[in-house]
Amino acid sequence: MKKFFQEFKKFALKGNVMSLAVGMIIGTSFSGLVTSLLDNIISPIIGCFNTNGLEGLSVTIGKATLTYGAFITAIINFFIMAFIVFIMVSAVNKITSIGKKEEEKTTKECPFCKSEINIKATKCPHCTSDLSK
Repeated sequence: MKKFFQEFKKFALKGNVMSLAVGMIIGTSFSGLVTSLLDNIISPIIGCFNTNGLEGLSVTIGKATLTYGAFITAIINFFIMAFIVFIMVSAVNKITSIGKKEEEKTTKECPFCKSEINIKATKCPHCTSDLSK
């Protein structure tokens, strides 16, 4: 049991798990903001022809009431959240790539046999073609 807790501690304190936890907290916060934006601003504007807003759009078939307005709100919420996540991931990727240098090429392709060889080679070790030309 002690080994299990040691492994769990090692796993939980890795950078990826902590980043995931921070991402979940930020995502939850953005979800609340987007829901508020939809409920209080976008939904009333879209549903201005209906007194209940977009959420009030529904159709009754027999005894069942289909609230398609709530479904439309959920779709809009999804796209806004996906856009925000896309922007955040793009920004993080751009920030992390700033410090990285482009890796130097150490190999090249032989123009005759198309095998991968050292970039400083003057003769292909596979087909023995002269590459100094």
